[in-house]
This record gives sequence, C-alpha cells and structure tokens, in this order.
Amino acid sequence: MLTISEIKAICQEYNITPTKSKGQNFLFDQNVMEKIIQSAKLGPKDVVLEIGPGLGVLTDDLIKQSGQVTAVELDKKLIYFLRKKYASAPNLKIIEGDILKLNISTLDLKRPYKIVANLPYNITSNFIRNFLETENPPIEMIIMIQKEVAQRIVAKKGEMSLLSLSVQFYAEPKILFEVSRNSFWPSPQVDSAVISLKLKSSLPFSDPKAFFKVAKIGFSAKRKQLHNNLANGLHLGNDQIKGFLKDMGLTEKIRAQDLAMEDWVKLLQKLEITKTQK
Repeated sequence: MLTISEIKAICQEYNITPTKSKGQNFLFDQNVMEKIIQSAKLGPKDVVLEIGPGLGVLTDDLIKQSGQVTAVELDKKLIYFLRKKYASAPNLKIIEGDILKLNISTLDLKRPYKIVANLPYNITSNFIRNFLETENPPIEMIIMIQKEVAQRIVAKKGEMSLLSLSVQFYAEPKILFEVSRNSFWPSPQVDSAVISLKLKSSLPFSDPKAFFKVAKIGFSAKRKQLHNNLANGLHLGNDQIKGFLKDMGLTEKIRAQDLAMEDWVKLLQKLEITKTQK
C-alpha cells in the first residue's frame, strides 16, 4: 500500500497532477483497501473490471485475488505509469479510454464478472446506469462512491428518487461501510461509502422501457402529487389515476417518492391493462 509521501513522489516523477474534473483522489488507507477486497469475495476464477485504477492501489490486490482483471483508465500519464508498473502482470489488461464512451462489448468481459472500483464521483450515476442496462451486466458491483449518493441509492419509500428506483429495479443495493475523506490524497470535500449492487436474476417488470417512461413522468415535478404528474404526462384523466391509487390502497395525495418498487409495478400493470382495453 502506498503512503502519501510515496504517492506524491510518483506524481512528481511522472508529472501527474490530480484533477477534480477527473475525480482523481488517491486512496492510501490500507484498512479501507482491505475491506473493499474482502467485500468483493474474489477467487482465482473471477473476472474483474476496475474503473479508474489510478496508481494501482486496488489493482495490486485484484490481480493477486482474481483470475483476470481489466482496468480502464482515462489519464494518459497514469496509463504510462500503470503499463510500466504492471509490465509483467499476465492477468491484467489495461485499457486507455473513457468508460462512459467505450462500447462495453469491446471490453470482452466474460460472464460472470464483477466490478470493483473507486469510482470518480462525476461519472457515478451514468456509469451505474450503463452497466445495469447493458446486455452483458456484471453479477455484482463493489464500488466506492460519494456517501450522499450511496444513501440516495438505498433509500426506502418516502425518500425514493428516480436514481434509487432505477438502481433498485435492476439490483439489490447495500451500503457496506463508510470511508472518511481523510483516507485520500488529495482529500475530497465529501465522505465516501462502499456500496454493493447485486444484480437481480429477474426484473420486477418485463418492460423496462415502459416502466421508466412512467417513472420519469412520475418524478417530473417533485412537489406535485403523483396523479397530477401522471395525468399530464400520460394524457389520462386525473380521476382515473386516483382510482388506480385507491385500488392499490394508496392516498390520492401521494407523491412519487412515497411509492415502493412493488407499488410502481402494480401501477404499471394497471396502466398496461388500460392500454390493452383501448
């Protein structure tokens, strides 16, 4: 594990300047790193995708614990450092590129694979969505993200958002542990959390596109009651939507954040029936 002084020395030698825009905060806390590796429960047959390996703090143990590691890094100077450091590592493939722009299929990730990463904060939501919706999703993600975002992802009804609903549609999220901002150099302005996202074997609703079309309309105006948003967005009568909610045992004054996953599924089923009756 690298110390702060060693991290600074490497950055100076390779002319690496950590930038906020790339989410470059290098982990130096040995305890945190060990907990991430333990949480991933890796074995010699496991295939792992790491995003933003940085100086290889996690990579060191990923290549020891698993069979094959693919690491995707955006920064050219870090790529140069990593390829020099791991020149003799036979089970590591380093790819230069922006993970949000790369075609996931070109990574040649054989299922079942896991994602283990300290994600740059600025790509979290898009990254999670891309890998939840891909045709070749991982079986699990063990990722370090901003603490506040992690809390939003695991929210229960009453505090739901489109983000939490989206993640919980595809996966079972769980916060494993929190990480202080003081575990990084340079120190970010917020604390982090390591979260597990275990992909569901079957989805709660058969048509994700229809599900999220309705969900986005439901969350389109947070302060408005759900029946108003849905009636306006779906061009249905307010009374009809209120009737659906009443049949589900919900008050007509309910807002989108107050619905649990099963409520959305029931609502979609009623809307699907309405569609087939037209």
